[in-house]
Amino acid sequence: MSNYLGPEKIIQKKKDFLFPCSQHFYKKPPQIVGGKMQYLFDSQGIKYLDFFAGVSVVNCGHCNPDILCASIEQMKTLDHTSTIYLTEPMVNLAEKLASVLPGDIKHSFFCCSGSEANEGALLLARIYTGRNEFISLNNSLHGRTYLTMSVTGLPMWRADPILSDCVTFVPNAYNKDKTLDEAATESLKAIEVVIASKGDKIAALIAEPVQGNGGIITPPLWYFKKLKTILEKNGILLIIDEVQTGFGRTGKMFAIEHYDVVPDIITVAKALGNGMPISAFCTNDKIAASFTSASASTLGGNPVTASTAIAVLDYIKENNLCSNAQILGIKLKKGLLELKEKYPIIYDVRGIGLMLGIELLKENGEPALEEADLILEFLKNEGILLGKNGLDRNVLAFQPPLIIKESDVHLVLEKLNLALSKLC
Repeated sequence: MSNYLGPEKIIQKKKDFLFPCSQHFYKKPPQIVGGKMQYLFDSQGIKYLDFFAGVSVVNCGHCNPDILCASIEQMKTLDHTSTIYLTEPMVNLAEKLASVLPGDIKHSFFCCSGSEANEGALLLARIYTGRNEFISLNNSLHGRTYLTMSVTGLPMWRADPILSDCVTFVPNAYNKDKTLDEAATESLKAIEVVIASKGDKIAALIAEPVQGNGGIITPPLWYFKKLKTILEKNGILLIIDEVQTGFGRTGKMFAIEHYDVVPDIITVAKALGNGMPISAFCTNDKIAASFTSASASTLGGNPVTASTAIAVLDYIKENNLCSNAQILGIKLKKGLLELKEKYPIIYDVRGIGLMLGIELLKENGEPALEEADLILEFLKNEGILLGKNGLDRNVLAFQPPLIIKESDVHLVLEKLNLALSKLC
């Protein structure tokens, strides 16, 4: 066995050399040293079924040999030049991405992170409309740059104490005291009120089709179509943030496709690189034509990440990962709903495809955040890694690599049942 530092020394080095904002899961966290498809391995040789995928990043699996091969082959010939020189991988990726993007969206600006992509999308909306302000939803997460943090609705991710006042927040399509349709209707009414008071100042509304960190908040299927109609009447653009939901995660290439809506601007990242840092904001001919001022991303769309992303798109198609996410997502959701009937602590099961969440509440209706942590710790000790999110961090998140098997779903449900039985 290799001579690894071990968890305790890594935690100490984090304290010594990183910022205290850099946190980790678990009271007794393992040191992760390797990965292979849906599995991770720690410094003690223990294998874990990864059911979080680095927060929806490795949709094609850890160290996928087909994708890794494309990255290495490109590294051998050309790893970087910047966009001021002509290289083939970036334009080939843009062309391939255009073939899977919704509707008439075909132009891409490549960068390195979801934050950068969302920042670019907000800038593009301002350039195109000549307006300055934005609408965003409560409990949203759009990034950690100044403007993307300003349009983020989750308090824990709004670290800057003096954020921009160009953003108006409205309720999202969820309220545990109302039905889903009632909450979604109230959200749209709140948007209309904002537009009535300052519509001529608003450049765009930005939204995740499924709020990941917000707690897997999943609007009803009619929500975005009605929203788009409201925005179009007032010349306001719709920016859809697919950073966490894109590339097969929900059973379609992009989650917004479930809602039969084509946004004006769409942002992507995470799974596009399967672990390589790449992102993009994308739009149609008309809006793209307005962005004429000189701009570039030094590392955005470099040959290695572009070649990797092409391999990712090929792998998703050739291995039917959208279909796999849809089929196994249905099986997983059915199993979670059965557990909900068995254990009252599970208040809600929601999500689409392999982006599912279960919200945990105590008998008195308070968020069961301590219980959520106990379940995560138990599952980790049983060889399964889950995520958690939500306003109160009481939502267990199921976002595995899309290459998982039905047996993996059964294992997670079996171990989760065991964890809940010990807890309840």
